[in-house]
Amino acid sequence: MANYRLERVSQLLAQQIGLMITQAEIKDPRVSSLVSVTRVELSKDFAYAKVYISSFEDHKQLSAAADGLNHAAGFIQGSIAKRMRLRNTPRLTFIADHGIEDGFHLNEKIREVLS
Repeated sequence: MANYRLERVSQLLAQQIGLMITQAEIKDPRVSSLVSVTRVELSKDFAYAKVYISSFEDHKQLSAAADGLNHAAGFIQGSIAKRMRLRNTPRLTFIADHGIEDGFHLNEKIREVLS
């Protein structure tokens, strides 16, 4: 039962943070609307959350977006506390996830081998 709640809260966190990014509620210029939340890893006591973000932009811009989101983490936590009724709002840490870009490079290599 606890694992189900952990997954559900992780999904809700990802959804709410994604909405905040796409609706430009975060005013930091380093965070563009092309940034998306790929997954959220929530600790078992709901105290900490690692939020993995990805984008179609290059490594520098994605790292800058992660820095901007970490800078605005307090604001994001406050907004999430108002939107979601949780006993404790988790402390957020944003991490750049380069999985999409790595997948594109892997597809290009496979095409080269097959050609």
